[in-house]
Amino acid sequence: MSVHLLKLCVGATGIDDLREWVAARAMSAIAAGLEPHSTHTTRMTPKRRDELLDGGSLYWVINGQIRARQALLDIGNHTDHEGIERCDLILAPQVIDTVPVPRKPFQGWRYLKTEDAPRDLDFGDGGGDMPEELRAELAELGLL
Repeated sequence: MSVHLLKLCVGATGIDDLREWVAARAMSAIAAGLEPHSTHTTRMTPKRRDELLDGGSLYWVINGQIRARQALLDIGNHTDHEGIERCDLILAPQVIDTVPVPRKPFQGWRYLKTEDAPRDLDFGDGGGDMPEELRAELAELGLL
């Protein structure tokens, strides 16, 4: 059974900002002859590695709401330049919009049960052209 991670997306102003960052990292990786994934480094290593890699995703909290996710491809470790052990979350290059769900600030990351994870947004109805701010406000009002 899979489980997910939940993390604050510090510094991003919105999903489009996150997408630009991920795209820039993917282009840098491709230019270096590497796979176009992005890596997010954390201090702590998740103990539930097998469950996370069994279809888990990293859900991003942006501006107080869960707004997007990226599939987890792998979890690795390395030692940084100061000799501190770090965890690398290897993420798929696709940033998938989710139904916005309010979430209070927290430090680090949290596990997120599959049944508690917000569903992906389906833009088959043309809602993909809706401005991000309007979509967030409608979701906060319970209209999305």
